[in-house]
Amino acid sequence: MSEKKEKTAKRGSFTGQLGFIMAAAGSAVGLGNIWRFPYLAAKNGGGTFLLIYLILVVTFGFTLLTTEIAIGRKTKQSPLTAYKNVHEKWGGIGILACLVPTIILPYYCSIGGWVLKYLSVFVTGQGTAAAEDGYFTSYITSNTEPIVWMLIYFGITALIVFFGVEKGIEKFSKVLMPILLVMIVAIAIYSLTLKHTDASGETRTGLQGLAVYLIPDFTGMTVKKFFMILMDAMGQLFFSISVAMGIMVAYGSYVPKDTNLIKSINRIEIFDTAVAFLAGLMVIPTVVAFTGVDGMSQGPGLMFVSLPKVFASMGTVGQIIGFVFFLIVSFAAITSSVSVMEAIVSSLMDKFRFSRRRSAVIVAVYTAIVGVIVCMGYNRLYFELTLPNGSTGQVLDILDYISNNVLMPVVALLTCLLIGWVVKPDYIIEEVTQGKYKFGRKGLYVVMIKFIVPILLFVLLLQSLGIVKL
Repeated sequence: MSEKKEKTAKRGSFTGQLGFIMAAAGSAVGLGNIWRFPYLAAKNGGGTFLLIYLILVVTFGFTLLTTEIAIGRKTKQSPLTAYKNVHEKWGGIGILACLVPTIILPYYCSIGGWVLKYLSVFVTGQGTAAAEDGYFTSYITSNTEPIVWMLIYFGITALIVFFGVEKGIEKFSKVLMPILLVMIVAIAIYSLTLKHTDASGETRTGLQGLAVYLIPDFTGMTVKKFFMILMDAMGQLFFSISVAMGIMVAYGSYVPKDTNLIKSINRIEIFDTAVAFLAGLMVIPTVVAFTGVDGMSQGPGLMFVSLPKVFASMGTVGQIIGFVFFLIVSFAAITSSVSVMEAIVSSLMDKFRFSRRRSAVIVAVYTAIVGVIVCMGYNRLYFELTLPNGSTGQVLDILDYISNNVLMPVVALLTCLLIGWVVKPDYIIEEVTQGKYKFGRKGLYVVMIKFIVPILLFVLLLQSLGIVKL
């Protein structure tokens, strides 16, 4: 066996197209879909946001997803080393790409711990307690409980990664993703049947919430407002399809050469967008029916503040719905954190020739330490810092800002410049069409990677840095 084949065997690979699709979809389907997508859709005019988002998925998202997966499969390397393999002088992109998951993993596990905490509350039939004012704040500001739940959540994540690509990530994703989809569909359908009369006598239904979600609202639409929606939708895409984090490069490196990449990417797009859409369908009609349109103004606090109140107002059935909802969110969060950790572990394996076990232990120790610091950022290490985009942040917010608002647009922008102008789009096209597979959106891909995506990313970066205010 050649040296190259030995290295590939040691790294592991997906057993086939289905395994890759389920793992990649599992990475894409996370808190970004179930937590962030619904409130952004509500904030940005419902159907208006959906329309812009869908257009971006098949253009902007498709371009970045195809590029990263193809780079991974062509180089058979993790993000830390793949970019240097593409071009000797552009290896720095790999360092930045590897920094993103390294920064994200500890705080993502902290949020994952919050989700497990709420799941435990509904499992024990104490969902009404979570609906009380100040419950969430009281929990995250406590000294030890957030740390315990963070470590439990991370322990599950690390265990899956420890077992490797085939026996861990692929096997876990194949089982979990179908279950996740069935539960989301069930809750989404149920949300449309809801009917609630509040204290003032006003009756609202889930179908009214559906109208808020699907029908575009162009009231007061201006060029400035349109670009705000566009930037929000672009930012959401980074979360939704896991690009600019090194994840898809890592997963691409495990894809067999005989796999039809475009067919797989199309299915990942469909799966991810469907789950994001269904998450909105699951959350928005429910919240609108019980709290009205104003209930959607909770923003990021929607999942931990507004929804428990909604579940509590449903009575006994609310305990069941709350349990299933947080079980869904737990599954989605874990599939994503597994991919984030894998991007770091695979980078250590490729760069330093470490074994999977040794790499996983190093990442585990680092994540546990930084994760504790993140948890303490709401109590003993609490402080407030005004960020360049105008928001005020603590430890978690600062890590989120650096990774998502700065590094991810930079990584994506540099990747577009590398592929579009240095090695040229044919570098990706040749990999995608290997095996004589068709590249249906080849012309669109070339235009997007060279011109449109870099311009949009540059504007997004300027906005994130507070240089351009929309």
